[in-house]
Amino acid sequence: MDDRNLRLGGSLFTAIGDEIDGLRRGLTDLATGMVRDRTRLAITGLRRSGKTVLTTCLAHHLLEPSGLPFLSVVAENRLDATRLVPLRDLPPFPAEAAIAGLSAAEPVWPKPTDRLSGLSIEILYRTGNRIGRLIDPTRRHFIEIVDYPGEWLLDLPLLEHDFRTFSAQAMTLADRPIRQPAAAGWRALLAGLDPTAPGDAALERRLADAYSTYLHTCQEEMGLSFIQPGRFVDRTRVLDEELVTFCPLPLASGPFPPGSIGARFEARFERYRDEIVKEFYRSNFSRFDRQIVLVDLLTALNRGPDHFIDVQESIATVVRSFRYGSGSILTNWLTPRIDRLVFAATKADHIAPSQHAAMKQLLEIMVAPSSRHTRFSGAPHEVLAVAALRSTDVVRTELHGQVLSCLKGRLVETGQETVLFPGELPPDLPEPDDWNSGRFRFRDFAPRRLPRGRNGASSHIRLDQLLEAAIGDRLA
Repeated sequence: MDDRNLRLGGSLFTAIGDEIDGLRRGLTDLATGMVRDRTRLAITGLRRSGKTVLTTCLAHHLLEPSGLPFLSVVAENRLDATRLVPLRDLPPFPAEAAIAGLSAAEPVWPKPTDRLSGLSIEILYRTGNRIGRLIDPTRRHFIEIVDYPGEWLLDLPLLEHDFRTFSAQAMTLADRPIRQPAAAGWRALLAGLDPTAPGDAALERRLADAYSTYLHTCQEEMGLSFIQPGRFVDRTRVLDEELVTFCPLPLASGPFPPGSIGARFEARFERYRDEIVKEFYRSNFSRFDRQIVLVDLLTALNRGPDHFIDVQESIATVVRSFRYGSGSILTNWLTPRIDRLVFAATKADHIAPSQHAAMKQLLEIMVAPSSRHTRFSGAPHEVLAVAALRSTDVVRTELHGQVLSCLKGRLVETGQETVLFPGELPPDLPEPDDWNSGRFRFRDFAPRRLPRGRNGASSHIRLDQLLEAAIGDRLA
């Protein structure tokens, strides 16, 4: 049997093992009675897309639901009570501390996520179904949200790779003009390397460090999103340093000799994939019911066409890592699949309301490759322009006899309250002249104070519509 057949056989047995593992978890949930009344919501987003802010604001508004007029269970006055409860299988998401920070006299954004955590909100509500009211009028439902570092998200596609396909893809990425300067040091080390040579611990460490430096530069200095493996830019959570002591290699046609640098890197890649990525996926990502995919469209436009394409490719790659499709109640209990998702462009408060339709349309075009995949799997989707917390006010100004919609807010870069014209979005993919003209200069604003009580609806943009699209039917 050749290597290709071995890999195909291994993939088949891995897939069967994953299905058996999902069935085992589903039966356990069914036996404990926990799956009947819960929705595990995947808030999916690349680094700095706003996952932590959205999670915080969703928790706040569900706990103080007067600010959700377009969430049906609130609009129909069927919501009786909500409370924050521990999520039984994860460390707690710091919801109360994050809400307090946004509610302070001088509000601050929540700290970026650096670990896995979760929260659960218990909702006591009255069913809107006439027959259901006769049988069981008052019900409970648990909305579970998992938070995680955005870097970990791009590791999920590694489950479909072996070391050779991972190396080939990484080399292709490093050859792109935008990445070549960042990759120069690592590629220089590879130039004199013989992967079939005997293992050398010191050289292997230098290669892994050079690759990690390249990834850090791509992420921190260049703002690129497609970073693999994700733990290479945050090793603090990796207990076994050997798991991140490898890098992509130029590949020969045959297998690596036992004990060679290539063979050692290949073995470490497989351990990283199986012990870190697969376990993370099985424990968390394989169990989601609904999904919200966040996209920072404005930052992608600001940074130029290469970054825009990078974000688009990253989203499409990540979406393909999830299970989608509808099924019977029993099959969804046993092998959960995402049966509804929402793509959301964040920072809708950073542009004028008149531009929200263009923002939605541009996002629809950007995520078209991803949405085609989910539609064929039988999972419907919606697209929205949202802001979890509004950071600006809209003001009207007149310039040369023309009335303009401007924004008033405190700029992050200066700390000063400013009124400015935010610019306009194209309703279609940008043309070359759009990129070259410096058209996209969207600014970042500091947070407004998160209001408590009955003024919540004015503090966000379409957060209630986002919830209705994602989970409204579960509270019917």
